[in-house]
Amino acid sequence: MLDFNRCDFFPLKQKISSDEIIQNIKTIILKKRILNIFNIIEISSKDIIRNQSILFLESTDYNPSKKYDFSKILVLTTNQEIFNNLFYSNIILISNSTNAYNLILNNLFFHEDDNNFFDKFDCIKNSYISKFSLIDPSVKIGNCCVVGRGVKIGKNCIIKDNVIIKNSIIEDDVIIGDGSVIGSTGFGFDLSNMGSNNLHPHIGITYISKNVRIGANCTIDRGKIDYTLIGENCMLDNLIHIAHNVILGNNVCIAAQTGISGSVKIGNNVIIGGQSGIAGHLNIGNNVIIAAKSGVTKNIKDNSKVAGFPAIDIKKWKLNIIKNYKDYGHK
Repeated sequence: MLDFNRCDFFPLKQKISSDEIIQNIKTIILKKRILNIFNIIEISSKDIIRNQSILFLESTDYNPSKKYDFSKILVLTTNQEIFNNLFYSNIILISNSTNAYNLILNNLFFHEDDNNFFDKFDCIKNSYISKFSLIDPSVKIGNCCVVGRGVKIGKNCIIKDNVIIKNSIIEDDVIIGDGSVIGSTGFGFDLSNMGSNNLHPHIGITYISKNVRIGANCTIDRGKIDYTLIGENCMLDNLIHIAHNVILGNNVCIAAQTGISGSVKIGNNVIIGGQSGIAGHLNIGNNVIIAAKSGVTKNIKDNSKVAGFPAIDIKKWKLNIIKNYKDYGHK
């Protein structure tokens, strides 16, 4: 499991005590059980537990590991069953997790969707490079690029013209095509309360592994809390969108104009044809082939070949095509 120093990318505005959080969200608190008072400096997820943090928890399927000390983790939930679990010594039952998340995170971290976010740049060969970034001397950066705060770029990478890289860690031997944006804000908000003032703060990163090729005009959004991950040896064509929290395994090949929705997990050695779409929160197994123009709406098992919308086994899809041709009088 990857981890990173969040404050390299999103500086801490202030330490907020668990008492202060209670005051800040008191209008949506239903019940609380607080045994420890401590400063909050981080946010955890179900996958990565961090000390002195808040953890938003809704799923009763989550089994907290006893290897973590929860005495300095403040859990917030709308789920009464989770609140009743006495394992959590510091927990608040709330009526609205979205409001609580936005309020707490906007007060805790500077981020680029906040007017107070700051960075400092050097203009080097027509590109703007953050003074807070770390770039290996062997990296080649084209014209009119922007490399933002906290970004780390490894050896022998090629960043072509007009590329924007923010909130990202990039390993060795990566090529990023013209006009691509890496580490942008994800599409996270509540449909019942839309508008730019109500965006969910996205304070995770994008992690690009070794020997990856990213084509022109691609967008890869950063994680909401943890990361969006592109595995080793992945090949991305032009005009591809990868949303926040997506995990790509190793050796994934994606053709142009494909869109992958948030929190999708894709295994190793997967091939995705052009103009395909994958719905959010799905699991795609290893060694899967997805034909061009497919619409994937369900999980796909290892070693499958699918096509169509909704995407089904490619043999069944071909039989359906033949049947439809016959039904319409084609020979």
